[in-house]
Amino acid sequence: MTTELPTTCGAAVRSSDGLGHDPVNHPKHYTAHPSGVECITVTEHLNFCLGNAMKYIWRAGEKGDALEDLRKARWYLDREIERRAKCPNEKVSDGSGH
Repeated sequence: MTTELPTTCGAAVRSSDGLGHDPVNHPKHYTAHPSGVECITVTEHLNFCLGNAMKYIWRAGEKGDALEDLRKARWYLDREIERRAKCPNEKVSDGSGH
């Protein structure tokens, strides 16, 4: 049995477990935020490093070790800081193509 889940673009996504859980398209560790917002809704508007940092902060403790997730977020933040420090006059892209 499959369950259809709504998405931000209006298309439905099918859940394979019949309970609304879709580990491929909508993993619980990215949809469990109390706001009801899915992580990708925010991160798709950021560049790669900032999006990954946000992803690890968002899911901290939801998928495993919270400290490991926060260290991973810090790694991506440090990488983004280094990139921006090397090119301080570069216009920073948000990753959305705008």
